[in-house]
Amino acid sequence: MGGVTLAKCLALVTLVVAAVVPTAGWAQPAGRVLKIGILEPFHAAVRASLIDAFRQGMRELGYEEGRNFVLESRFADGKLERLPDLATELVKLNVDVILASSTQAIRAAQQATKTIPIIMTTVGDPVGPGFVASLAKPGGNITGATIQAPELIAKRLQFLREAVPQMTRVAVVWDSRIPHEVHGFKEAEGAAPSLGLTILSFDVKRREDLEPAFAAMAREGANGLVVFENAITVDNSKQIVDLARKHRLPGVYGLRNFAEAGGLMVYGPVRSDNYRKAAMFVDKIVKGAKAADLPVEQPTKFELVLNLKAAKAHDLTFPPSLLLRADSVLE
Repeated sequence: MGGVTLAKCLALVTLVVAAVVPTAGWAQPAGRVLKIGILEPFHAAVRASLIDAFRQGMRELGYEEGRNFVLESRFADGKLERLPDLATELVKLNVDVILASSTQAIRAAQQATKTIPIIMTTVGDPVGPGFVASLAKPGGNITGATIQAPELIAKRLQFLREAVPQMTRVAVVWDSRIPHEVHGFKEAEGAAPSLGLTILSFDVKRREDLEPAFAAMAREGANGLVVFENAITVDNSKQIVDLARKHRLPGVYGLRNFAEAGGLMVYGPVRSDNYRKAAMFVDKIVKGAKAADLPVEQPTKFELVLNLKAAKAHDLTFPPSLLLRADSVLE
């Protein structure tokens, strides 16, 4: 073979095969700028701090925005019908990965692409809607982190009961189209008897449903409130808090924004932690991992936020036992 040994031939073949056969996942070539799509059902201002948490996570992993990654952000501004078009826009931009929050945004991204990795930043139940096969083995192009944990709603009811000991009838604002809210509502019904509570259902699917729902709560004698967070409730958090105050309904919410808008109390996962985790998922995928093989993570950090001014407006005083457990007390 003109001096070419068999070993050299085999080495040459190995190099050629390595060049043409794709590896599991993909690795970012040197000097290439990573294009990250962000798909949110909310207004940009509502998610600004969370997206900043993602940026922080990327910086901690050695990435620099503008040098080796850029963000392509799309916000539906509470108009869920816009999500499919926004997801398609991101796919046409050839983004390398899509970060999506909420069941509706993840569904839109899933329908737009079966190949671009999708990282869930906030989702209640990723298995029920068919986003992943299981938390341990997602099996497709979607992975990420959830905001749902066992007994989360029961814990909210317990905290509200401690803050409002005279409470007997709790109005629950939820959306029956969202699988994890269906699960959460059943959890509330299951936890209520042991707390001496009656659950009143208010299935809200549009902003226009909010005022009639609160008027009905008053007619039905509700004296406590639980609000599930979704595209409608989060985008209208100030209106909800104002309606709760108007109808004398002390409430517990799942997102800090509600307490900052004047809500009585919040108990839920620290969502900024999910967005920092999203950076870790991006990094693993950049380095060759497949979304299918990256287990979905459940929340590990929770916060209890109490609003003293809201308590005063409802003629309430938080018991010392609750104040001691609070992660944050707003004056």
